[in-house]
Amino acid sequence: MFTFATRTRSLDDLSAGLPQRRGWTGVLAQGAKKPLVAVAWCVFAGTFSVTANAQNPAPAVQVQTEFAPGVVTEIPPAPDPKETFDGPLTLKSIIESHPEIAWQSDKHPNGEPHFDPRSRTLEEMAKQVILRREIFCFEFSFKPLRQMYLDVPRPDGRLQRKLVHYMVYRVRYRGGDLRPAVDDPDNPIYQRIESVSYSSRRFFPMLVLKDHESDRKYIDQILPAAMDRIAIREQITAPLHNSVNISTVKIPRTSDENAPGTWGVATWVDVEPGLDFFSIDVFGLTNAFEQDGEGDDAPYRRKALTLNFYRPGDGMDQTEDRVRFGVPAYSDPEEQKYMLDQYGLERRLDYTWTFR
Repeated sequence: MFTFATRTRSLDDLSAGLPQRRGWTGVLAQGAKKPLVAVAWCVFAGTFSVTANAQNPAPAVQVQTEFAPGVVTEIPPAPDPKETFDGPLTLKSIIESHPEIAWQSDKHPNGEPHFDPRSRTLEEMAKQVILRREIFCFEFSFKPLRQMYLDVPRPDGRLQRKLVHYMVYRVRYRGGDLRPAVDDPDNPIYQRIESVSYSSRRFFPMLVLKDHESDRKYIDQILPAAMDRIAIREQITAPLHNSVNISTVKIPRTSDENAPGTWGVATWVDVEPGLDFFSIDVFGLTNAFEQDGEGDDAPYRRKALTLNFYRPGDGMDQTEDRVRFGVPAYSDPEEQKYMLDQYGLERRLDYTWTFR
């Protein structure tokens, strides 16, 4: 409880009898006459402000770091209407598991079905099936791939200093999912593709680094000890996720070009020191896939975003070598062809959407 004096006294009265010296007492004595109540009210206001702020602290504000143009490379989503269906396919597993659906002509007069043509029997319909689905695609942005030395835990619990390759990335959900549409429910004929959006989606990533010279592949590893070091070095103020816990985050739909998005990092260790021509396949950005037929012998390929990189350097001082995004360009046709052959390309492409 606060108590105030009701008598008004001037600063001259307060300073009377006090030694006149330089300092706050001298300043008060030489200043204009001001009531004591004003001084007491200022003290009370300051005390009340501090007490109120302690009881009701201001909410924490997460500030997103703004990067200079060109630091973050953005890849827009690329859903394709042709990815919403597959077929006609032969469902071999159903035909082989249920031989009773095979139509037998010897049980029907004239060897023909009673009411429908032979193409409408179950066996024939199972040979011409069109599979339809809804597809989505995330927007993917990333910072330049870099290297740093970190102490990585070994299976025996000890730490081992290793060179870690890492790439910080951001994903945003823009909506615009594609799915087949039916105009007449009684007549299910899919003649158009419609666009739909949801409030959020989840991202289940897997990033694979492929060395085109040795044809070796490296799957990103989870390194909890590297998260804070990478976040500080890359100036990421938002929560930084690895390839596992980012799947627990709901990525909201946004149309804002300045939306912060969800940030993640992929890390690789034990990469070939002489790495020069390599690519990174990002799986999980879309659910589109391809399959040649149906069955165990039919290959299944997922759609992935392939990022091409070039690292001019050698095995010495690898942290000083700059990794460049894209395929190098040369004026000499022979040199350019040699470079394209390293990536298996026919023309220069910094990134491609491929089925792997």
